[in-house]
Amino acid sequence: MLLPVRRPHAAPSRPASPRHVSSSLGPRSRQVDRVLRGSTVARASPAATDASASAGLGRRAVVGMALAVSLSAPAYCRAPPPSASALTEENLLFLEAWRAVDRAYYDKSFNGQSWFRYRERALRDDPMNTRQETYAAIKKMLATLDDPFTRLLEPEKFKSLRSGTQGALTGVGLSIGYPLALNGSPAGLSVMSAAPGGPAEKAGIMSGDVILAIDDTSAQDMDIYDAADRLQGPEGSSIDLTILSGADTRHVVLKRERYTLNPVRSRMCEIPGSEDSSKIGYIKLTTFNQNAAGSVKEAIKKLRENNVKAFVLDLRNNSGGLFPEGIEIAKIWMDKGVIVYICDSRGVRDIYEADGASTVAASEPLVVLVNKGTASASEILAGALKDNKRAVVYGEPTYGKGKIQSVFALSDGSGLAVTVARYETPAHTDIDKVGVTPDRPLPASFPTDEDGFCSCLRDPASCNLNAARLFVRS
Repeated sequence: MLLPVRRPHAAPSRPASPRHVSSSLGPRSRQVDRVLRGSTVARASPAATDASASAGLGRRAVVGMALAVSLSAPAYCRAPPPSASALTEENLLFLEAWRAVDRAYYDKSFNGQSWFRYRERALRDDPMNTRQETYAAIKKMLATLDDPFTRLLEPEKFKSLRSGTQGALTGVGLSIGYPLALNGSPAGLSVMSAAPGGPAEKAGIMSGDVILAIDDTSAQDMDIYDAADRLQGPEGSSIDLTILSGADTRHVVLKRERYTLNPVRSRMCEIPGSEDSSKIGYIKLTTFNQNAAGSVKEAIKKLRENNVKAFVLDLRNNSGGLFPEGIEIAKIWMDKGVIVYICDSRGVRDIYEADGASTVAASEPLVVLVNKGTASASEILAGALKDNKRAVVYGEPTYGKGKIQSVFALSDGSGLAVTVARYETPAHTDIDKVGVTPDRPLPASFPTDEDGFCSCLRDPASCNLNAARLFVRS
């Protein structure tokens, strides 16, 4: 999907005065940069997502969705290399990628190297006679940044990523995290969540499971984006996963499917014997695709028809998605206040605030549920609601992805995901690799689905929850 387009701009060391407030990423448009090389025109135009990846594509390879990403169009002003007239079509594609990073990358030290000297050395020394050689040269260049989120998306993967942000997924429906070893168990890829209704969920794969192998290839040292590529494939094709669930290891054969992911599930629950906030609207938000904000509004509307007095927003195992949707959902719950600060290596660059124009539910009591699978755009939302004291946050520290990527479309149909900023919560907390700290913990036995949540409210002793104090901050 092409997100609303926003042109990256130079970052001031402090916010402009008066503060710049962005209510959205602007109108949809196509901004194409033309790099003239004799009679050749190389184009770099934006496309994008939050945030990660889906059904085998990904943000920390969300095979579900997980980058906090905004869509940007590069505006280049650097001089061409001296030998521009001799550049081949493959050289020009390499330069498109180089310039996207040069213009948009948030760390202007480029991991302590001269980005211009790298360009000259690569054009002189790296083979770029075929498209695959050019892709290899681009990947080699990006590897020098030591940033796993800045990466090349070859055409098929780029196409799948754009499709996934629209809610249409083809794959097994898994959101995966970085390789890890759990309590001395074999290392693998952590399952953050399984998409509702997807092949993985149907097979009983759950959050916390570990993928040990994909089609007999060990996942112990597998890069998550390599894993995401392997999880993708033609609709109807099969994949064999070795899954560790607790102490049990099993083989699961899944058939890849194309399905539409509804990002919201909701339910009205009641607390017996309670007069205040006796009806609670439970909203489970599973991803931030382009339907997320609208779906949350619709859920609130329907729950209000049942006379709910308070809301619970469940962000557990939501690995992120589209950055703009996260901002819009924060505005649903807030009538004022900073949502997030966007920063680069030189300081605050943008401030997103709620101004009341999009507010739907700013007064009802609100609880937000988070866990270690809450990442990226979910963390922006949780941090905004916590720091503005709009909600009481329950759970465990979140994943800790505090970087934002934009995805640029290259002229051959491939894409380039570039880390363009980091973010801070309204309290100026940098949550990268740390996460959002909840106000209160959740009992270990707390249910993960809407039916279980309602059952817990009806019988608080079954899940060690004081339902009468659910919305009390301390």
